[in-house]
Amino acid sequence: MGWYIGRRLLQMIPVFIGATLLIYAMVFLIPGDPIQALAGDKPLSPAVADQLRERYHLDRPFIVQYLLYLKGIFTLDFGTSFSGQPVRDVLARAFPVTIRLAFMAIVIEATFGIFFGVIAGLRKGKAFDATLLVLSLFIIAVPVFVIGFLAQFFLGVRWGIAPVTVGADASFSRLLVPAIVLGLVSFAYVLRLTRTSVAENKDADHVRTATAKGLSRRRVVVVHILRNSLIPVVTFLGADLGALMAGAIVTEGIFNINGVGGTIYQAVIRGEAPTVVSFVTVLVVVFLVANLLVDLLYAALDPRIRYA
Repeated sequence: MGWYIGRRLLQMIPVFIGATLLIYAMVFLIPGDPIQALAGDKPLSPAVADQLRERYHLDRPFIVQYLLYLKGIFTLDFGTSFSGQPVRDVLARAFPVTIRLAFMAIVIEATFGIFFGVIAGLRKGKAFDATLLVLSLFIIAVPVFVIGFLAQFFLGVRWGIAPVTVGADASFSRLLVPAIVLGLVSFAYVLRLTRTSVAENKDADHVRTATAKGLSRRRVVVVHILRNSLIPVVTFLGADLGALMAGAIVTEGIFNINGVGGTIYQAVIRGEAPTVVSFVTVLVVVFLVANLLVDLLYAALDPRIRYA
């Protein structure tokens, strides 16, 4: 197991370098002068502009800028934003909020998606199954921002049972509605994946054998059907964790959440490569660690993988 984890960690290195290099290059190629964007409408003297370019290494070639940034990453020095704040402080303020939001969303989508997916799979072809399929398809078809605005209007404005915006108080209770909105589309995918996998496994030979041995219905479903059906679901959830954090821009914008989404958006507008790449770097690390945990969960769910 230790050898396997070591090999997976080695595979993460080129992915990490490639992802950060790509994002850094994209921000570097954004048209416009980031120093002038920092000043806004006020003109900067050439001396001040040159001083700022030297301070942020903007007078260096692209590859030198990237290598200097990479050096700072490995020493946990993410540099300074154009507003003068250390990027590490910006990360410390924004990421806990988005991590909390994404964690709540993935718990909601996994819990309810697997629960209703199992029921639909065991009742394949019946009215309950057809209703859930139509409902999940409707959720997938509706854009997230539409769902967000509808939830905000009805739950916050019309009925007053949830806060309209979150603001600085990003508590669990205030993040509940945004988490539901963020995880709703993924909930539909988890439901459909679980339903399809359960429907396939319920007629498998090992399930019929377990039933013939006289095992209880609950044990057959939990141990022999659900356990084997969770492998594609776990794969999706592992990839979805990073997607939820990166895709929280729309949800955070609707509910005025001071998280990663709004910070990245403003940094892209200002052309702040250190801030953007620092945030994306953390997202890449989260994604890689989540996929490593998914690989380890495979062994727990499927003994054939563990023995191999």
